[in-house]
Amino acid sequence: MPEDPVAHSELAALTRRFEEVTEKHDREFGIIKSDLTAVRLQIGNLDQKVEALDKKIDRNQAQIIELLTQLVGQRPAD
Repeated sequence: MPEDPVAHSELAALTRRFEEVTEKHDREFGIIKSDLTAVRLQIGNLDQKVEALDKKIDRNQAQIIELLTQLVGQRPAD
């Protein structure tokens, strides 16, 4: 039985469209993956900044407590 040229061309067109969509999805997935990597790096940087800020706040609170402790019992200057 000879091949049907219409069916063959339709199959070829469907194959091309499938491959184009697959390539598009692969590119988009690559972009999304890259964006997620960038977000993870930014979150890591933010975590480091928050940790440094927490340490600074702890130091400042310790200094305030130390100064208040020194002032307890002292009379205000007249």
